[in-house]
Amino acid sequence: MVRPRARATVRDVAAETGLSIATVSRVLNGRANVAPHTRDLVLEAVDRLGGQAPRPRAAQEATTGATIYVRCPYLLTDYFGLIVSSIGETVDLHGGQVILGTGEAAQRAPVLSTLPDRTDIAGAILILPPEPGEELVRLRDRGFPFVVIDPRTPLPRDIVAVSAAHFAGARKLMAHVVGLGHRRVGIIGGPVKWLPSEARMAGYTASLADVGVLPSAELQRSVPEPNTEHGHRAACELLDLPERPTALVAFNDKMAVGVLRAAAERGLRVPEDLSVAGFDDIDLSRATRPMLTTVRQPLQEMGRMAVTLLMRLLNRHTLEALHVSLGTDVIVRGSTGPVPR
Repeated sequence: MVRPRARATVRDVAAETGLSIATVSRVLNGRANVAPHTRDLVLEAVDRLGGQAPRPRAAQEATTGATIYVRCPYLLTDYFGLIVSSIGETVDLHGGQVILGTGEAAQRAPVLSTLPDRTDIAGAILILPPEPGEELVRLRDRGFPFVVIDPRTPLPRDIVAVSAAHFAGARKLMAHVVGLGHRRVGIIGGPVKWLPSEARMAGYTASLADVGVLPSAELQRSVPEPNTEHGHRAACELLDLPERPTALVAFNDKMAVGVLRAAAERGLRVPEDLSVAGFDDIDLSRATRPMLTTVRQPLQEMGRMAVTLLMRLLNRHTLEALHVSLGTDVIVRGSTGPVPR
């Protein structure tokens, strides 16, 4: 008598595809938190195993009740706090909930490699992830759906990302500064090899080039961390040059506050003796005297857009715009003025 072939298990399908058991289970249970090419890989394996394979359940919408992991390995200041709050509010509108991983200590935790094996979360939003791009690619290849907000490094085209228009915002800000007559402008950039730092630096130098000013290494500084203390230190170096700049443009508003302190220590009036500008338009920019000229980033909209894109990924909708760049606005306040005579 011929014995019937034993029915294949989820473990067999996982071995057939090279995927994790958790990923295969998500496909077979009709969960939509799986990348389309991964789902196809599992279904093809099911077809090869024939009637002996476990059959997938009908797919269903994944937005209602979905649990989203939000990773923001930084202090939730007014910058990151605005993004995270908007994510939470938008996920709630979709009937879902958020698991939040935050705090600087989380930067050292190997979180990304564990996400595909977690059955309690549908997808993730990663804010300024500190991991190298190769880890994000590996996460994508394992079929786990996620969206990056403000990536540090360039990402492959098929990894969904949301950011502000750093280059365009910086270029418009510098156009305002040179429009006031400034030509000797100091630039305090962010950490080297950060995508936002490079884009903003390119925008600043582009507007200077428009008026015939070539980039000067003497007038440029980069800092390891974009905070007030590093902004102050870089500003001191620039303001102590034999021929000091007439304007200083900082990577963000926190660094611009450090610039204001360095100017006050040297008895320089802002903007009569020195113009100062920042970037981000966080609450701090309106607490200084004078208030800061800056670039407004749509921080809350970045969070809302990331949730919208992730929900579309979860429901297997086609995404044509995978790298979304949101517009910025120059906010002119009292810290910039005409070049001193």
